[in-house]
Amino acid sequence: MAKMHAIHANGSLPKPSLWHKLHKYLTIVKTELITKASNRRFCQEVPSLELLEQEVAWLKEYLSPLGSPVVLCHNDLLCKNIIYNEIKEHVRFIDYEYVGYNYQAFDIGNHFNEFAGVNEVDYSLYPSRDTQLQWLRHYLQAYKQLSRENQGNGGGVVSDKELETLYVQANQFALASHFLWACWALIQDKYSTIDFNFFRYARLRFKQYFKAKSVVTALEMPK
Repeated sequence: MAKMHAIHANGSLPKPSLWHKLHKYLTIVKTELITKASNRRFCQEVPSLELLEQEVAWLKEYLSPLGSPVVLCHNDLLCKNIIYNEIKEHVRFIDYEYVGYNYQAFDIGNHFNEFAGVNEVDYSLYPSRDTQLQWLRHYLQAYKQLSRENQGNGGGVVSDKELETLYVQANQFALASHFLWACWALIQDKYSTIDFNFFRYARLRFKQYFKAKSVVTALEMPK
C-alpha cells in the first residue's frame, strides 16, 4: 500500500475522489431509489434521505481539515483483493476498478473496515489499537522511505506523533468508508445481478457508521 501511495501525480495536485463519489452515490439514491421511500421496510431500515444528506455534509466538514494527504489509492482493499504468494513471499493487489486519488487515511481506514469480512460481517474483527499501531508503523516507515519528499530527510524514522496522527485519521476516515459502501450497496440492491443481499449489507454498514461515529470522533489528535 505504501508503494502505491508513494506514486506521484504529474502536473497539478490531484483532488480526492471521496466527495465527488459520495455525492454521486447519494444523488443516485435520491433520484433512482426515491420510489422505495413508500416501502415501509426501506423507511424503517435505512436512514432518511434528509439524514443521509446531513451526514455527507458533516463528513466533508469534519474530515477535510484533518490533513490527510491525497495519494494514489486502491480504494477497495478487502481481503479478496490482496493476493499473497507464500512461495515467492510477495503481495499483489487486484481489482483496480475503484483506483484513484484519494485521502491516504481513507484507503487505510477502508482496509481496516474490511477485516470484518463481506459475506458474514463481524466487526469484532476490526483491528485493535495495538494491531493498528503495529501495522501503521510498518506502513509509515515504508511510505516515508518511498516518498520523494522524504528522501534524505530522516528516511523511514517514524515519530510517536506521526503514528498517533495517522491512527486518528484512519479511524475517523473509516466512517466515510462505511457511508460510501452503504450507499453503494443500496444502488447495487436495485441494479446488480449478483446473488448477494446488498440491502442487508447496506443496513449493516449504516448501523456500524452510526455506532462508530461517537467513538472515533472522541479520538484527539496529538499535540
